[in-house]
Amino acid sequence: MNNKTLFFALSIALLGTSCVTNKKYVLLQKDDVNVADLPKDTVVRSYDRQNYEYRIQPEDNISVRFESLTPQEYDIFNRGVLNQQMNQNLNANNALLIGELVDPRGEVFFPVLGKVKVAGLTVYEVQDKLQTLADQYLESPVVKVRLINFRFTILGEAKQEGTVLLSNNRVNYIEAIGLAGGLTDLADKQNIKLIRQVDGKTEVRYLNLLKEDFINSPEYFVHQNDILIVPALRQRPYQTYFGKNLSLVLSSLSLLLITITLINSTK
Repeated sequence: MNNKTLFFALSIALLGTSCVTNKKYVLLQKDDVNVADLPKDTVVRSYDRQNYEYRIQPEDNISVRFESLTPQEYDIFNRGVLNQQMNQNLNANNALLIGELVDPRGEVFFPVLGKVKVAGLTVYEVQDKLQTLADQYLESPVVKVRLINFRFTILGEAKQEGTVLLSNNRVNYIEAIGLAGGLTDLADKQNIKLIRQVDGKTEVRYLNLLKEDFINSPEYFVHQNDILIVPALRQRPYQTYFGKNLSLVLSSLSLLLITITLINSTK
């Protein structure tokens, strides 16, 4: 193998190891023979919608509002106008300062009612339960319940690392990643680590977001306090550290090969 062939082979090898193919980049892929040949403006595939509803857990923070025709001075559930204004301007900084914190037993304390068990119930079930109780004390009450500390954390190869506070309790991971700004081009979407709290235990799972079948996965929806750790592809060191200086490396190699050629020609 002569010097030119060696130089060319080395250049191709360096470029090849630093490339990221579409198979490692595009989310929710399916083994279609040719995407260009698929019919347009029609349903290609369909999946049954998963029946997922988040259930309240201890340490959750829920916002509970009672509205009724009962005069304010006789409304035993009235928490004042300030709380309502804060609920309307809810953000990550004041979420823990308002609302009702579910205790370790899964209960929330209310005046007159005492402690009400809410753990294990969906937001709508809690709302219906409190509505039934409020009907006994107020005139034409309306109860509104929201979970205000529903969140997940994403770290690693994400464009915006950190904790994301969600206003919707039914969010799938494709939407959640979008809320975090998406993943970087060098994210390993096939081996994402998910850390989840389940019944007092910490479970570790791995997600593959490259396959369309992920839509049917039990991990498709975000759970409270999920932690997502996105690793990098092995091409990351090349593109981050070596890729930027690739031209300098190739120029140096080229100069070295020219020098060796000149030395050999003078012998």
